[in-house]
Amino acid sequence: MPSMAVVKGDSRVAEISAASILAKVTRDAEMAALDIVFPQYGFAQHKGYPTAFHLEKLAQYGATAHHRRSFAPVKRALGLVS
Repeated sequence: MPSMAVVKGDSRVAEISAASILAKVTRDAEMAALDIVFPQYGFAQHKGYPTAFHLEKLAQYGATAHHRRSFAPVKRALGLVS
């Protein structure tokens, strides 16, 4: 699929801005749902971003099936890297 990079696209192109907002709202809803199932991780607060709290809980409880395996702290929690 052809594509073109647009520097500062969400401030220059309305469709990119709208897509960014939709993606954030969707991600926040997914994190709120995960927070109900895994309250110990605090997903509703950090929204999946690598805050100190999230990294602490990842080290404490390990990774869930919902954690992104390409994220270095998740790899460490799974023992995939040293």
